[in-house]
Amino acid sequence: MEKFKVLEVKESIFQKNDERAELLRKEMKEQKTFLLNLMSSPGSGKTTTLTRTIQALREEMKIGVMEADIDSDVDARTIQQTGAKVIQLHTGGMCHLDAEMTRQGIEALGTEELDLVVLENVGNLVCPAEFDTGATKNAMILSVPEGDDKPLKYPLMFSICDVLLVNKMDVAPYFDFDLDACKKRARELNPDIQVIPISARTGEGLEEWLDWLRGQVKKAKA
Repeated sequence: MEKFKVLEVKESIFQKNDERAELLRKEMKEQKTFLLNLMSSPGSGKTTTLTRTIQALREEMKIGVMEADIDSDVDARTIQQTGAKVIQLHTGGMCHLDAEMTRQGIEALGTEELDLVVLENVGNLVCPAEFDTGATKNAMILSVPEGDDKPLKYPLMFSICDVLLVNKMDVAPYFDFDLDACKKRARELNPDIQVIPISARTGEGLEEWLDWLRGQVKKAKA
């Protein structure tokens, strides 16, 4: 019996996406705009953190946001209230954004005069980690109620991120969350990851995060 063929479709999809992502990164560099891919689970406080971030930085730089969701425009309406330029991206049921989707968002948003563009990715810790969006840097939010074991369960996400924001530190006393264990597990996967404990609700730790963003925007302008 003739052996059947095995077609590695997944590999070819990723290769094509990676090529598009590199091209987009090059274009954003030439434009001198810093593009950040922000990821997390649903309910981690991603939109709240982003809102606080925009409010703190909007007098220093021009900010745009691309809100990605399977459906609804709830988050885009929230971000719009900050005065930032915003666009809603519907993924049509897909649980991630890829480089081509990101490009479509950038073209619709119009980023030529923006210093910082944040792509708020679809909320989950699996699919978004697998696709390069073309962003300059990746950041993720892990909330205290999710547990300190998430680096063990979702290693790829922690491996590709430059910054890990540990949110909801204000409720840490009420949960069995070991910050040191979380940091250790994340750094075993990614020694270069910057871990910043924050509370988007109280503002705790946000200045370190804001300084990181300021530094990245400055690099993009150089």
